[in-house]
Amino acid sequence: MITRNGLLLVFWFLLDKGFLAPLHSPPQSRIGREHHLRGMAGLGLRRHGASGVQRVKRGWVWNQFFVLEEYMGSEPQYVGKLHTDLDRDDSEVKYTLSGEGAGTIFTIDQTTGDIHALMGLDREEKSYYTLRAQAMDMHTGRPLEPESEFIIKVQDINDNEPKFLEGPYTASVPEMSPGGTFVMQVTATDTDDPTYGNSARIVYSILHGQPYFSVDSKTGVIRTALPNMDREMKELYQVLIQAKDMGGQLGGLAGTTTINVTLSDVNDNPPRFSKSILHLRVPESSSVGSAVGKVRAHDLDSGKNAEVEYSIVPGDEGNMFDITYNGHSQEGIIVLRKHLDYENKRSYTFKVEASNAHLDPRFLHLGPFKDTTTVKVNVLDVNEPPVFTKTSYTIDVYEDTPVGTIIGSVTAQDLDASSSAVRYSIEWKRPVDSCFDIDTVEGTISTNEMLDRESNRQHNISVVATKVNNPLLSNKVTVTVNVLDVNEFPPELAVPFDTFVCENAEVGQVIQTISATDKDLPAVGQRFFFKSPREIRNRNFTVRDFGNNTAGIVTKRVGFQRRVQEYYVIPVVVEDNGYPAQSSTGTLTVRVCACVTEGSLLSCTAEAVFLPMGLSTWAVMAILLCMVILLAIFALYVGLRRQKKRETLMSSKEDIRDNVIHYDDEGGGEEDTHAFDMGTLRNTKAIKEKMLRRGTGSEVTAQTEINESTPTTEGSADIIRDYIHQRLQENHLGFSAPPYDSLVTYAYEGDGSVGESLSSIESWMADGGEDFKYLSEWGPPFKTVWRRAESTCEDKTSRKD
Repeated sequence: MITRNGLLLVFWFLLDKGFLAPLHSPPQSRIGREHHLRGMAGLGLRRHGASGVQRVKRGWVWNQFFVLEEYMGSEPQYVGKLHTDLDRDDSEVKYTLSGEGAGTIFTIDQTTGDIHALMGLDREEKSYYTLRAQAMDMHTGRPLEPESEFIIKVQDINDNEPKFLEGPYTASVPEMSPGGTFVMQVTATDTDDPTYGNSARIVYSILHGQPYFSVDSKTGVIRTALPNMDREMKELYQVLIQAKDMGGQLGGLAGTTTINVTLSDVNDNPPRFSKSILHLRVPESSSVGSAVGKVRAHDLDSGKNAEVEYSIVPGDEGNMFDITYNGHSQEGIIVLRKHLDYENKRSYTFKVEASNAHLDPRFLHLGPFKDTTTVKVNVLDVNEPPVFTKTSYTIDVYEDTPVGTIIGSVTAQDLDASSSAVRYSIEWKRPVDSCFDIDTVEGTISTNEMLDRESNRQHNISVVATKVNNPLLSNKVTVTVNVLDVNEFPPELAVPFDTFVCENAEVGQVIQTISATDKDLPAVGQRFFFKSPREIRNRNFTVRDFGNNTAGIVTKRVGFQRRVQEYYVIPVVVEDNGYPAQSSTGTLTVRVCACVTEGSLLSCTAEAVFLPMGLSTWAVMAILLCMVILLAIFALYVGLRRQKKRETLMSSKEDIRDNVIHYDDEGGGEEDTHAFDMGTLRNTKAIKEKMLRRGTGSEVTAQTEINESTPTTEGSADIIRDYIHQRLQENHLGFSAPPYDSLVTYAYEGDGSVGESLSSIESWMADGGEDFKYLSEWGPPFKTVWRRAESTCEDKTSRKD
């Protein structure tokens, strides 16, 4: 019977004998062991008919547990045999096989338990197969024991050669490197089983590329074998590497790959000129900045190591030329810096130096990385046109110049060796160019018409110079003719100068500097000359020209007395440099003044009030300014005092401690019908009043009776008017009447007013017996008011009595 424990026992036996490599098997199970024993007991009872359990010795027989790959035999390959002690070779037990490849790759004999492989197997595709086996009753098909799992391993053979998966390879190493310099590492892959035999053990070797390179047999690292390999001698190397399995033994399989090794450049070569002398031929007509030749120094290096810098060695005659570098062609371009002249110099010789732009310090010991060559330039004669002595000409001419007057000239020369004669002409481009003419031989320019500055201030004409022996060669120059304005206005003194001289002035003292103006144009560049009139001999003053368009009035004697002569008039002649020259005579008034010792003005006339005190003008102005400031401060002080007094009076009226009540609001007028009721003036109540006149003791009694039953109508206005007139008369005649310059207005509010009467009309009728005692109950501040009110009432009562 087949059990998992039986498989483990067989595996252990084979491992112990060395037939199989260790395999991981399922762990032993107590349940499996129980099933195995149960099956054996049941089978023993059935076979022998005994009533007790009988121990039966169990045994598996497996001749093989692996299969060789790539089997090419005609018969199926025998793998192994399944057998159990319960099988008595009586064909009562049937063996079955299931799992990976069962029935297709592997088959089993149901009676004997022999397992065979039906086809060749490849370990690289699948290295092992997991199968399940079971023993069953041949007749009933009942399993005698549960399934057991086992593995069939495919045994490797050396059927795959090593392969370089990334080849061919490309590598680079700097030239001039020492021996043993690392180049690269290659790795081959063998798909055979590395754990079985030497099928996957690889050894590397070099088949082609010696003696320049070597390879490590175990690691595949490639290194240089020779030192100082020169790229300029050989740049590309092809190396063939072999990888062989079976440790390189005979019969092993091998694979190869190619490695292309390039020597990278280093700057180990200086530039070199192919010729030591270079000859150039340059026409003298070559323009400045044009290329006149090329030089090239060859450098065996490449890339930036081959870049060359060109320069002209200082000295010799190289200042006429310059050199630039063309990175594309690696050439030095010789450029002309100045004009060549065959008649002055016919050849030039200089040296050009070529040097590396990027130096490698490791190779400086090989020598200087530069080279020189000599350049000889021969100037070729060219038949050139005439050359003017100037690039342009400017001529100034006045607008009143007569026709035919020569105003200027131009000059051109033939610098060639033939020295041909030159003829001149004017190229007429515009009608205004006809204003001028030129002598064809001498080159003198004259006016052909009258010039008008107001019409055209400037003329630009082109003069052509042509060689006589070759009329095709000519040259042009521009002549600018500026038409100048005729000097029409004489110069004048800039301002009417009035000055003074001190009584104690000395000889040669400059008392005034003068200048002049001129209405003629242009103002810039004008020149003025100052002098005294020749016909007048002045013994007191003279005019000294400073040469900068200014002059000074200078004293000629000592001592001036104001009492003798107070004023001097000096004539001054001003002349300009115009054409024609214009002049004018101006006068300068000089006043004699008294001065202090230092020369400061003290007094000239009575107009100077403070000058006799020895005060200057600035001092007087300072005094006046101080007086103005003091007046302003005083006015501000007075204003503040008045404002403060007014505020004090107003505050005293509002102080309740004075016990005086002022009524300033008496209500509106007669037209203000909203402020009070006008009907109160029409009250028909009889009014009686007695007035006591002061000083006389006489009593004036005025009584007006108005019938209460009489209704108040518009006709009552007469009654009111009579009442007011009576009151006016009383005030005029009474002792208590106001002053004559005051205006008293009476109005009667009446008892019907809501706010009661506010006027003084009824104040005389007030009852003197009114009790103001309640004011004392309001507190100490109102006791004083109560006493004043009581005394006032008593006074009124005594007056009435």
